[in-house]
Amino acid sequence: MTNKLTMSVLLLGVVIFSSCVSSKKFKASEAQVNDLQSKNSQLVTENNQLKTNVNDLTAQQKTLTDQFNSYKTDCEAKSAELAKVRAAADEFSANADNLEEKVEAAEAEFKEKGLNIYSKDGSVYVDMEDNLLYSSGSAKLSPDGEKALGNLASVLNEMPKLKVIVEGNTDSTHVKGKADNWSLSTERANGVVRVLVNNYQIDPSRLTAAGRGKFNPTADNGTAEGRAQNRRTEIILNPDWERLWNNVKE
Repeated sequence: MTNKLTMSVLLLGVVIFSSCVSSKKFKASEAQVNDLQSKNSQLVTENNQLKTNVNDLTAQQKTLTDQFNSYKTDCEAKSAELAKVRAAADEFSANADNLEEKVEAAEAEFKEKGLNIYSKDGSVYVDMEDNLLYSSGSAKLSPDGEKALGNLASVLNEMPKLKVIVEGNTDSTHVKGKADNWSLSTERANGVVRVLVNNYQIDPSRLTAAGRGKFNPTADNGTAEGRAQNRRTEIILNPDWERLWNNVKE
């Protein structure tokens, strides 16, 4: 009887002990599950945020790619335009050099008679001293002056796109019978223009006449030599820059 009672007590202790152990394991497992669920929820939130970030970065990348492509297209267009400008400028520079050579050849007989030809800022200047074109204090052209203008007109008629500016210049000495030196310089410029139009059929729409009086000296008016250099008529041959710009824009 005693043995049976002892066995019963032992069996009851084993059952109670086993029950306590199982409860602890269950609670531990339950805590692990809750912890894992919490971490999973956090990971889901972080994953969603990462997806949002990826979408934002993808949109930003597309915007930047579109901007880059636009800038690239603009840059290529500007490069092409610059190439056209350079090509046109090279063409006009070559034409200016050719024009200068033509004028020098046409005016060769007057090179030592007060006629000077040079280029500046893309234009060709034909500089004629007054002793070649006129008598002292007069606006009437001399025979040599008319011939020199005829030689120039032969070149101008070959290049109908050239614009021509005729500028009269004087020294600082007042000329009797004239209101002022501006009047004389203007009359001389007008006289050159009239000869080019009436005698040599230059299109008048290409011509501009201007008098600059004593206000555009190239030498010292305090010496006779300087005054002689200042008494001159400048004929400026200009390329058609408007046509150049229009060609570039096309």
